[in-house]
Amino acid sequence: MVKLKKYNGVLKLFVIFLTLFFIFSCSQKNYNLTKIEGKLLPITEKGTETPAIENFIKPYRDHINKDLDNILAYCPETLDKSTGKWQTSIGNLMADVCVKRGNLVFEAREKKTIDLCLLNHGGIRAILPKGNVTTRTAFEIMPFENSMVVMALKGDQILELTSYIIKAQKAQPLSGMTFTIAKDKTAKNIMIQGKPLDLNKIYYVATNDYLANGGDSMSFFAKSVQKYDLNYKLRDVLIDYFKEVDTIPVAKDIRITEE
Repeated sequence: MVKLKKYNGVLKLFVIFLTLFFIFSCSQKNYNLTKIEGKLLPITEKGTETPAIENFIKPYRDHINKDLDNILAYCPETLDKSTGKWQTSIGNLMADVCVKRGNLVFEAREKKTIDLCLLNHGGIRAILPKGNVTTRTAFEIMPFENSMVVMALKGDQILELTSYIIKAQKAQPLSGMTFTIAKDKTAKNIMIQGKPLDLNKIYYVATNDYLANGGDSMSFFAKSVQKYDLNYKLRDVLIDYFKEVDTIPVAKDIRITEE
């Protein structure tokens, strides 16, 4: 009987020991980050290619390059955004194309017509070189995912629009409107689609979603009475236009003049 009690005592101690062992062994350990090391690894063409990866990628690359290099139209001269103070050859083209292609969607959906288009000088990212125009050209000119929207603006907001152009002193792409910058730096002789500005009229202005949301400080768009999202990327607008024409016309008309 004494031996049994002694055995039970040892067993209890053993159980307690195992319990404590498992408790402490399973307790969460805290690790603290004390040091981070790194180094720059230059990416060069001299790097060793992995044949398996290259063989996997090549068919996709070839397919994409074939699509991008597809010839869509011909440009008789180089168009860029440094050809004028208040307007540029490529800016005129971009704005004109947005009015033309945008109206195909806007008229079909809303039974309304775009009156003018305003884009931003910085949104054009490449020239349109003389020669064959490809799909790649459109991606280079318009690499962003911006879509076309139409903003319904009152006449007062059109005045703000002209003030913005004058203050920015950049050749913003503009189509459908002409005006003269007076000596006091205000707009006069404002004409939209060949008619004088009517402050009581609603005008439908094509632009992109970035500018419509106030990008480039175009705050006047926030005062629009209605916004129409055409779900039409500006890059696709260009591509569709290039497919439509054989030779790209170069607009020479003067849209903004100074006294």
